[in-house]
Amino acid sequence: MIRVAWARLPEYLGQHVLISVSAIAIGFLISLPLAVAVSRIGWLRGPALAAASVVQTIPGLALLALFYPLLLALSVFTRHAFGFGFRALGFLPALLALTLYSMLPVLRNTVAALAGIDAAVLTAARGVGMTPRQSLWLVELPLAAPVIMAGLRTAAVWVIGTATLSTPVGQTSLGNYIFTGLQTENWVFVLFGCVAAALLALVIDRLLALAEDGFALRSRGRLLAAVAGLIIVVGASLAPLFGGEERPIVIGTKSFEEQYILGAVIGDKLDKAGFKTVRRDGLGSTVIFHALEAGDVDVYVDYSGTLWTTQMHRADMPGRKAVLGQLSAWLKTRGDRSVGTLGFENAYAFAMRRDKAKAMGIETLADLAAYAPRLKIGGDFEIFSRPEWAAVVKTYGLHFAAQRQYQANFMYSAVADGDVDVISAFSSDGRIAQYDLKLIGDPKQALPPYDAVLLVSPRHAGDAKLLAALKPLIGSIDLGTMQRANLMVDRSDDKKTPEQAAAWLARH
Repeated sequence: MIRVAWARLPEYLGQHVLISVSAIAIGFLISLPLAVAVSRIGWLRGPALAAASVVQTIPGLALLALFYPLLLALSVFTRHAFGFGFRALGFLPALLALTLYSMLPVLRNTVAALAGIDAAVLTAARGVGMTPRQSLWLVELPLAAPVIMAGLRTAAVWVIGTATLSTPVGQTSLGNYIFTGLQTENWVFVLFGCVAAALLALVIDRLLALAEDGFALRSRGRLLAAVAGLIIVVGASLAPLFGGEERPIVIGTKSFEEQYILGAVIGDKLDKAGFKTVRRDGLGSTVIFHALEAGDVDVYVDYSGTLWTTQMHRADMPGRKAVLGQLSAWLKTRGDRSVGTLGFENAYAFAMRRDKAKAMGIETLADLAAYAPRLKIGGDFEIFSRPEWAAVVKTYGLHFAAQRQYQANFMYSAVADGDVDVISAFSSDGRIAQYDLKLIGDPKQALPPYDAVLLVSPRHAGDAKLLAALKPLIGSIDLGTMQRANLMVDRSDDKKTPEQAAAWLARH
């Protein structure tokens, strides 16, 4: 595990430094002149500090996620109005959110430092004939510099820490270790990501502290050492990112183990065909589909039922063959392409501990309806807001005593431990067998089929070489094989990485 984590460090660290340094620099360039303006125009102080403070009350992940739909809408508008668009996933939403997060410490410290300068000093500056601009640059800012640097240090630590949350919006960072590790219960990855982010924040903070001392002591040597250290750290981190190569194929994945495995399988196929690839892991269902259409993601695996209900907004269930045919035709109208199905179905299903289901005589969702008011149900972060859940509730009249949401991998231990009685499971998940769970039947077919479908973006829909490289995957993975691959990542006694499970899957 450590070896795999080290192998990914150059890319993850470089991307983390790139987004963090960019956000800190832009935030500083905005905050410093704004603070000067606030110090000169008294009525601006309250609104400016209040606005910056409000940003800090918004949870980091929410702020990052909110920028994606805003930028996507803006990109669609510019494409139709002016003939060009831009990438709404990844770097840009992360940059904007982190820039906002970086502003408050610099703004607040600069305003406080300028306000705290002795009036006698300002009077003396005017007395020797300095203009207001000369007083600002030659007297006020130099005197305020140590306090401003303290604010910059705080901003840097905040941004470097928050940047780990940019993974779900498609920006690679040290957070990739953490999100992947949490989903696969790979605690080595989680710890590695946390330690790497903490060490980076500590190194940057110490170098900025050296610069702060340089300003306070008027030491040019300390300032030069701080600048040299920052250049070395940032330069060494960014060096692996700039090779002058063409844009790689972006492979998207959703935030659960099976998707990480399939992402690795796709990457292996494309790498062997001579393509350079990069992964964008942990994306939400709606985000990843819109990212495919916008060209921010080039290829990923989705599920027919998810697309049928969430993207096509269909509630009828005409059968698997009809769903797949209509889905393929619908994708073509949007410029996307379905390469085909992989051969297995990862269906939304509902599951209970086998002993509890047997004791209560529950075989189907119709049986469950009578007991539901006394039971607790757990689901992933999406299920209770999805059309499929509404359809199941309407069809069977399900009304549970409580609903709880979990990260996907924690749902199974929750039902096994009795924290909840029922969970929204996935039929291809190996933990169904691991925890001896019973899948509850859906005789009224409220849930659609969920065949795994390989999708390619409009940008590559006509790329014969890419499609040829992906074609061998079609129909090559049956349900039992996928369950065993998932279990390799889930199990605690001999846990494998998604890449190791993908290698096993390729052999079978």
